[in-house]
Amino acid sequence: MALKLGIVGLPNVGKSTLFNALTRSRGAQAANYPFCTIDPNVGIVEVPDERLMKLAELVLPEKIIPATVEFVDIAGIVRGASKGEGLGNKFLSHIREVDAVCHVVRLFEGGDIIHVEGSVDGARDRETIETELMLADLETIEKRIERVQGAARTGDKEKKMEMELAQKIEAALQDGKNPQSIGFTKEETIIAHTFQLLCFKPVIYAINVSEGQMKTLTIDEARKQVHLPADATVVIISAKIEEDLQELSPEEAKVFLDELGVASSGLDRLIKSAYALLGYMTYFTAGPKEVRAWTVSKGSTAPQAAGVIHTDFERGFICAETISYKDFVQLGSEQKAKESGKMRMEGKAYVVQDGDVMHFRFNV
Repeated sequence: MALKLGIVGLPNVGKSTLFNALTRSRGAQAANYPFCTIDPNVGIVEVPDERLMKLAELVLPEKIIPATVEFVDIAGIVRGASKGEGLGNKFLSHIREVDAVCHVVRLFEGGDIIHVEGSVDGARDRETIETELMLADLETIEKRIERVQGAARTGDKEKKMEMELAQKIEAALQDGKNPQSIGFTKEETIIAHTFQLLCFKPVIYAINVSEGQMKTLTIDEARKQVHLPADATVVIISAKIEEDLQELSPEEAKVFLDELGVASSGLDRLIKSAYALLGYMTYFTAGPKEVRAWTVSKGSTAPQAAGVIHTDFERGFICAETISYKDFVQLGSEQKAKESGKMRMEGKAYVVQDGDVMHFRFNV
């Protein structure tokens, strides 16, 4: 299960620079003009996890395979995109395919980087993007209503419910409200997600700042400047600094981050925030061939976790030999964990814990 994150924002807010740093590449053109990213660039990025490296030190495998995040760099959306302005609908369709949205909002000033609106205003820019996404959703929901109204009139109970829900969402969007604010029943939530609306995507706000702002701006202040609620997921990041970090050795990068007064790179914080936002966690498999991190949703059972490796593992699941990460590291090996009684045989009802080291027994 690779997490797929779409990077969106107005042109020239730092999306491509951020993407280049994320993927440690120059894959996206970072040019000083809108629409320099025509097709969405896709980059696979490793999930930073010290536990994986610690397990590898103990096991000494042939291969180390981290969990990954797929970043999709989507071209700058401009005012009127939902009506086809700029490169419009083509890019909005790319957003539908991601698990979550990374909305890059520019707060850095800089005369040499042209802003499409002529000035830097984070709150206005955020609202422009969100308005375009909502207008695109309004068009989607209107088409859905047209499609189901015939069946709803004939008394089809499911289509009637779908129609009523679509109309409720349409009314919210026409009032300029995010439909999620109106509240849904469990049944309605399931139907609503089949509409594939952009405003249902979880959002991380990446507030792109200068080096000076990096040292002084707090998350609360950034939220206020961009007019975000207190529960919004916000990461303060300097795309330019992140790109510069890629030119440094790990030791030099640490010194640079220490000077800025931050413990980890903005990219690491962005990836970790995406995991937390989507309710993902990691379990590990560890053996002489490979030590590997696997991504699962919190609350997954042992058979569901096994299914991430291969559907046969889930279908023929017998049990999961499980050691907690803490016990594995403390005792130094699988064998010692076994001898100390710290390896558990877990059945189908077991809920996997973050950091579990697992080996599945199955029979197909």
